[in-house]
Amino acid sequence: MPKSVDLVFITLSSPILIGVYENEKLIYQIQSDEKSSDILPKLYLDLSNKYEIKKLFYANGPGSFMAIKVAYIFLKSISILKKIPLFSTNAFYFNENQPIKAIGKLFFVKISSEIKTQKLETVPEVKFKLPDVLDYSEFSTITTPLYGIGAVGN
Repeated sequence: MPKSVDLVFITLSSPILIGVYENEKLIYQIQSDEKSSDILPKLYLDLSNKYEIKKLFYANGPGSFMAIKVAYIFLKSISILKKIPLFSTNAFYFNENQPIKAIGKLFFVKISSEIKTQKLETVPEVKFKLPDVLDYSEFSTITTPLYGIGAVGN
């Protein structure tokens, strides 16, 4: 009988990260520089042949709007078709609340619980990381992408 696991997807920038979690602990990680539209179906198929997938989690933004859309449509479809619950959280959970590139010198920043855009002169290097232990309380069943965040702001 295959292990029961949860999958976490971070597709907001390259490389794409997918974490396999058993009992909230990271047991396996996949990293890919391919386009999410090309690689997500392949990686999901490989993982679903190896594991019993119980829950899906993903970073729903901010970040590349196209990458967010692709991940959301793919994961929402899998969730509906396979009856696997889908959860989301914002990308700041995966990068220690560091600024995330928006456009030009504008970056998304999280101040308290509010996400805004802010002009930054120095460009911080944004690295997303899968946590060693998944904190379920950081995720929501409201999984729609963070489209309400404009790329142009104050």
